[in-house]
Amino acid sequence: MNPNPNHFDVLIIGAGAAGLMCAIEAGKRGKRVLVLDHAKQAGKKILISGGGRCNFTNLYASPENYLSANPHFCKSALSRYTQWDFIALVDKHHIPWHEKTLGQLFCDDSAKDVVNMLLTECSSAGAVVQLRTNILSIAFRNELFHVETSQGEIKAQKLVVAAGGLSMPKLCATPLGFQLAEQFGHSIKPVRAGLVPFTLHDEDKSQFAELSGLSVDVIAENKRTGFKEAMLFTHRGLSGPSMLQISSYWFPGEAIDINLLPEVDVLAELSQAKRERPKQSLHTLIQQWFPKRLAQTLCTRHAWPNKNLADCSQALLNEIGSTLSKWQIKPNGTEGYRTAEVTLGGVNVDEVSSKTMESKLQPGLYFIGEVLDVTGWLGGYNFQWAWSSGWVAGQSV
Repeated sequence: MNPNPNHFDVLIIGAGAAGLMCAIEAGKRGKRVLVLDHAKQAGKKILISGGGRCNFTNLYASPENYLSANPHFCKSALSRYTQWDFIALVDKHHIPWHEKTLGQLFCDDSAKDVVNMLLTECSSAGAVVQLRTNILSIAFRNELFHVETSQGEIKAQKLVVAAGGLSMPKLCATPLGFQLAEQFGHSIKPVRAGLVPFTLHDEDKSQFAELSGLSVDVIAENKRTGFKEAMLFTHRGLSGPSMLQISSYWFPGEAIDINLLPEVDVLAELSQAKRERPKQSLHTLIQQWFPKRLAQTLCTRHAWPNKNLADCSQALLNEIGSTLSKWQIKPNGTEGYRTAEVTLGGVNVDEVSSKTMESKLQPGLYFIGEVLDVTGWLGGYNFQWAWSSGWVAGQSV
């Protein structure tokens, strides 16, 4: 029994992936732990992730898969609690899982299995999870954090901020984590939506809207990086894994280069077809490479004439070859936090210990998960960061 029901060793704000993992580990060490969240359910983001099956980690997770102003910060946590450690936890609870493309691991049945596993582990470790509780104010006095909540005051020796970012406001995302960081003197690296679909300018949108629902495998690139995955046309613009991935490396006003036929040497194929099948029409050839609607849209957009290959000049073939292998599109913007999977930027990691996740400015204050300026690629990497950073803090609080 806790002799003082309002006094805890560790108070964790946020009952998401990172917060629950931290609670489990701190509880195992005999700490009196309370997790607070204003939502009605724990792990809401876990529950809707991966189409309800939770892409809970990635076989290939490594520091190279993360964005941060300090790319070295994530190395310690990721090496101390790895994807194999989390897989072992999943296996311990007999949760069936499978690998999809590019090392992504999903539950066979439901994301609820992962949330139930975490809550079971919390219960076993004696960590209390309290929902529907709003944070009203926090102060640090007499070596204790005094937290005023909608359910009364709570005191704690250690405070862990696992409040997430701004993505998916329908899941109750708030800026609380950033506000608390600033209250204790921390700086925030500029935040923006990441892993998010692109919107297009009106002219482009009207041309591509009829392709909504159509998906093609591409390589999407800019000056900083590139991704070979599927691209999906939507009513508003471009989505699919390749677009979500590149969005985290994109800034307004920039163009994206898209190789629409990554497996084809387009110019060589055009030249060979002209030699061997001179009477074949250009449009028929292009339709062999793409779904018919996309082929027609590309031909119309670029005014490629529908004539026999024999009548096509080398200059025209060169233009088609270069366009299809480096199709350039300049997005109007992104769909923003409404549909973003993550928040880029966050609490400046240079002000946080990479070994413990403790603030370098305020003793006893910790930051874990998405609230930090560490953002993973699409495909289970952000959950792995939550598990790793939560585990590390749990060993220290």
